[in-house]
Amino acid sequence: MGLIFMAVKNGDKIKVEYTGTLDDGTVFDTSKEKEPLEFEVGSGQIIKGFDEAVVGMEKGEEKSIKIESKDAYGDPNPELTKKIPREHLPKEQELKPGMMLRLKTPDGRQIPAKITGVTDKEITIDLNHPLAGKSLNFKVKIVEA
Repeated sequence: MGLIFMAVKNGDKIKVEYTGTLDDGTVFDTSKEKEPLEFEVGSGQIIKGFDEAVVGMEKGEEKSIKIESKDAYGDPNPELTKKIPREHLPKEQELKPGMMLRLKTPDGRQIPAKITGVTDKEITIDLNHPLAGKSLNFKVKIVEA
């Protein structure tokens, strides 16, 4: 009797190997040299476009997918750019545009923020996800379904 491969459907727990690149070829994430990504399909644990792309694939299948920003991390929200008075930050820390900070929310969660501007009086931070506004390209292989 031959093996029967079942197509991935919502509710399945699967493991995938993947490499994510931007349109310019920059790799922003990969499962190489770490464990495959495990998630429940259709549960919202990962970005919508990736979740939808694996439906119908079979174990061992590989494919390339392109996810537009609206189905990935969305477009940058200008309201997530904030100015913080310089005195609210450690004086001994040199702050430069492009640096990442970790801010603590009142409920204790940490959120990443990118510094986009620095003056003597204030810094400007961007709380948008670093991949907001970008289309994402993935090479995906189903390793367990």
